[in-house]
Amino acid sequence: MDKKRYYVSVQAGTILENQGDASYELEIDATLDEVEKLREVFEEIYDFDQASGVQVASALAIAYHNDESNDGYDYYLKEAYAMISDLGTEETKRHIGEMNILS
Repeated sequence: MDKKRYYVSVQAGTILENQGDASYELEIDATLDEVEKLREVFEEIYDFDQASGVQVASALAIAYHNDESNDGYDYYLKEAYAMISDLGTEETKRHIGEMNILS
């Protein structure tokens, strides 16, 4: 399967085919299967983000490091950055490396 250039926003959880459709932070070259896997990771991030938001709204006093929702969010966020780094352009790989998120 051929790889194609995609434009990714981790913050928005988007993977775009057209560079001008919306703002993005990173560029990857990926197959459709790889894009689908990254979308699934973004969905997990969204789900954990929603779960932790519900807890905040419920006024539960749980320390960040003792909260399973936060642990899940952090795990999938790192998974997303690892995938993006693997698929990324040289500039994307360099940027993620400078973030020190994967160490």
